[in-house]
Amino acid sequence: MIQQFYPQVPHSYRFELNKDMHLAAAHFINDESAGACQNMHGHTYFINVTIAGDELDSTGFLINFKDIKTLVHKRYDHSLLNEHKEYEDLDPTTEVVAMQIWETIQSHLDTLSNQPKCIQVLVRETPTSYVVYRPKPEELA
Repeated sequence: MIQQFYPQVPHSYRFELNKDMHLAAAHFINDESAGACQNMHGHTYFINVTIAGDELDSTGFLINFKDIKTLVHKRYDHSLLNEHKEYEDLDPTTEVVAMQIWETIQSHLDTLSNQPKCIQVLVRETPTSYVVYRPKPEELA
């Protein structure tokens, strides 16, 4: 695997964890303005998640990497994104996928005693196109 470098998020947390993963998924955009993307097609999405925090859990983790993979990879790999509940009223554009991944991860992090925060989600749809989602500060409070 080629080492990837991603846009950095300025923050004052002690720890920063980054998890790379990829998954194969299909989608379509249900709108005439989407052009060829109206038709179902697949991507190998490359995803990077950045989680930060000041406190480690009792095992010395900010969060276990396996938990992140379960929340994202197991959920979406080899699926049609449009069939997932979170996309019932939203087209699964790359921007929306990045936002939904953030919401899923942050919801899980909110249950942890050490309270880490997901500060960035990067979703690469093609070799030349990617989206970065960063929550507003008030969404991390």
